[in-house]
Amino acid sequence: MATPFKLLCFLFALTSSTSLLPSSCAQTCSGYTFSNNKVFSSCTDLPHLGASLYYDRDASANTVSVAFKAPQTSTGWVAWGLNPNATKMVGSQAIVAFLHSNGSMMAYPTQLDSYAPSMAPAALIFPVNDVSAEYVNKEMIIFATLGLVGGGTKFNQVWQEGSTVLNDVPKAHSTIGDNIKSLGTIDFQ
Repeated sequence: MATPFKLLCFLFALTSSTSLLPSSCAQTCSGYTFSNNKVFSSCTDLPHLGASLYYDRDASANTVSVAFKAPQTSTGWVAWGLNPNATKMVGSQAIVAFLHSNGSMMAYPTQLDSYAPSMAPAALIFPVNDVSAEYVNKEMIIFATLGLVGGGTKFNQVWQEGSTVLNDVPKAHSTIGDNIKSLGTIDFQ
């Protein structure tokens, strides 16, 4: 059940411009404690799908360790990725996670090479290591360490969620609302 405060925030959001939403009602990634006690030096609340991205950049190794967190049911999936060449889904190098039919969380890299990608495991154009996922409090969390393409720190990013996994393969996400708005840029500087 929603608290009176959350209901008040919801009603305020319905009747006001979101730019006027009190900061106390806003989603915030700071202060979140991961179940593995991992700590990240930076985080950002992504503007759609209730998602957040946590990260630590290792400038000397030219890598970034990330945790992508988004609300999801146990029957759905989440994904986050970078697109080094465009500001859209196609061409993104992503990591997808879902609850496997054997009951364990599954996470792996995949290439989004079309608007109907296979979602099969695939090598990315940059190194990716330490890929794992967990499902905690109705949120899916992806962990990974990525090699930064060309030594850069600013990239196009995409994130997504879908409601269906069939035979351990994530199925297409919705093509309306926040699902088509979940893209932007990230600077790991």
